[in-house]
Amino acid sequence: MMDLNKKLEHYRINRQEYSKIKELLGREPEGLEWALFSALWSEHCSYKSSRVHLKKFYNKNSRVLEAFGENAGVIDLGQGERVAFKMESHNHPSFIEPYQGAATGVGGILRDIFTMGARPVALANYLCFGEPEAERMPHLVEGVVGGISGYGNCVGVPNITGQTEFDKSYNGNILVNAFALGLFEKGEKIFNSKARGVGNFVVYVGAKTGKDGVHGASMASESFDDDSESKRPNVQVGDPFYEKLLIESCIEVMAQDLVVAIQDMGAAGLTSSSFEMASKGGVGLKLRLDRVPARDSSITPEEILLSESQERMLLICEPQNYKALLDIFKKWNLDAEVIGEVISEKQVQLYWKDELLTQLDPDLLVENAPQYERSYLPWTKEHKDESWTKGLPSVPSVTEKLMSVLKDVRGTSREWIFRQYDQRVGARTARDCSDSVGVIVLPQTQRALGIVLGHRPYITQWDAAEGAKDAILYPALELSAKGFLPMAVTDCLNYGNPEKSEIMSEFVAAVENISAACKALDTPVISGNVSFYNETQGQNIISTPATGVVGLKEDIKNIPRDCFVKASSQIYLLRLPQLHISGQTALQQKRNVTGHGKIEVNACAQFVKQVREMSQLPGVEATKVCGKLGLAYTLSRMCTTKLGFRAEKGLFLGEEESNAHWFTENLYEVIFVLEKDSAENFAKSWANLRNSESTDKLWRMGEVTEGEVSFSGEAHINVEQLLTAYNEGWRQNFESLA
Repeated sequence: MMDLNKKLEHYRINRQEYSKIKELLGREPEGLEWALFSALWSEHCSYKSSRVHLKKFYNKNSRVLEAFGENAGVIDLGQGERVAFKMESHNHPSFIEPYQGAATGVGGILRDIFTMGARPVALANYLCFGEPEAERMPHLVEGVVGGISGYGNCVGVPNITGQTEFDKSYNGNILVNAFALGLFEKGEKIFNSKARGVGNFVVYVGAKTGKDGVHGASMASESFDDDSESKRPNVQVGDPFYEKLLIESCIEVMAQDLVVAIQDMGAAGLTSSSFEMASKGGVGLKLRLDRVPARDSSITPEEILLSESQERMLLICEPQNYKALLDIFKKWNLDAEVIGEVISEKQVQLYWKDELLTQLDPDLLVENAPQYERSYLPWTKEHKDESWTKGLPSVPSVTEKLMSVLKDVRGTSREWIFRQYDQRVGARTARDCSDSVGVIVLPQTQRALGIVLGHRPYITQWDAAEGAKDAILYPALELSAKGFLPMAVTDCLNYGNPEKSEIMSEFVAAVENISAACKALDTPVISGNVSFYNETQGQNIISTPATGVVGLKEDIKNIPRDCFVKASSQIYLLRLPQLHISGQTALQQKRNVTGHGKIEVNACAQFVKQVREMSQLPGVEATKVCGKLGLAYTLSRMCTTKLGFRAEKGLFLGEEESNAHWFTENLYEVIFVLEKDSAENFAKSWANLRNSESTDKLWRMGEVTEGEVSFSGEAHINVEQLLTAYNEGWRQNFESLA
């Protein structure tokens, strides 16, 4: 018999938690109870280090129909249209087994969406990898991208946007964050996971249960060490074709109102779905584990409870509706097995071949999980303005520096990644991964829905508070530059070990500053995920609060392009001076990021509104928000095979400023490209849109040219040279993948 210390280690339960379990039960835990507490009290399932702080989020306004507590958040877009969306992490599984880890991350986030009753219509991803030369990194990049495309393409949901970062802090712990959005047609119900109706059936639907993913939730709740490869059995295996069948069958039974409640079997599998449904509904469940469809006859009750086999759901239905429900799932060739019933006594009773293995009040596991108030300090960080220029690179030639930036892994093309995704399946995509904003057309009203995923890790590394504000304001500004009103936010908060006070301090600073930015914009956080213990052998990742922001535009017309449209158009730069940093270019030269200033969220929210109005002015052909690697890089990203630009330095930088300022990052700047005849009226309109407190400035900084790129005072280069550098950089960094 396993001694206590070994049992605690096996089930990843500490002494303090063990004492609390004994107190709640009034006795020692027995049999399956160890596994139940291990799963539902894991960091991944219980949010025990973060829940106390997540309550601080700005998360409600008149648009919000569902927020925290359900599988995904839902907002009302008006005119009978609603959308559900959420972002989730699959970091640990993807590092261990990149293809299946990423694939099942996509499958899991899709189930979170259609569990609500919405049809998934868009996918996106936020990925962070290490240095190209790091051990296993080409394999990890190839596997993750292959898993995302292999699953998403087969299931028939377009992947329309995303972001990919590279930094040495991710060498031992990559990040794979998946986003999905679903659409409710007019009149369709929103479903929840609250079990109810004594005597109603508990029905298992979907694929059969195997031994894959057992203890996956607890594995994702600890740091990596030298033994991470041995955790491969904890990674689930997905089947996108089963997922497609599951989507269609679940939407059909929900459309026919045959479902009382429904829940995805995600982390911790049947354990989390059953106990959470019972707890939310204030009822009990009588479950017969031997009736669970299994693909392995040797599977044990504990493995059935903890398995994270993919493409499975648990639902509640009224007995008189079961036959109709069964017929639908049979039509789609899926299991739909009654494995229990709702009971009035608030106990989850687990049976195996008529033997009662245990019965527990579901609240003991769901509502009584420990909530830790980890040690942290209120965020304060001083930046000496006079020293920030020490981080600026030496730049004798803007053109030569730009060419090196375009070839660097931080700045080179990501086309190798997104060309593997089906971005157009479903016929709703209006803008895809080649644009800064992913856009789908809403079928009933022909309005446009925009999606941007954001966060610049190096800004958070410099200052956790400023990086968190930027994680909301930057994607919101990208939406506004295309004419979209930012509506709501989801997040995926990726951090290291929360038991280290410095990590917890950054986490709390992020939550508080994300909330402040969301409140200023009136974009509530309606869903999300926390991923802690992104640490390998004591080395934490950069704290990475990734975000997804969704915006609405009342028509699909007049969305400015990301690229130049015709020669002789005028290029203008709009700047709101808030924060000025040396940025990612400093990292390229192996320098620390430096900067000065501070983001004021209310001023930025006003700027976001102003940019949205300016994007819709007559004559606006293209817009682009300046981001990583600075202004020269952003201009280069607007070039086409035939169109370049001529930029006039002195008009916007001032003669005393150095070439290095072309590669620093100003938060916030937006480039507007105007038809030549509209430029003068555009400048007048800008003056009229500003209020008395505005501090933004507008410069004419150049014009679009045919076939050439030039900075005043430097030799011209052919635009094809520039694009070749940008497109060939991937091959130079990942030769084995190109």
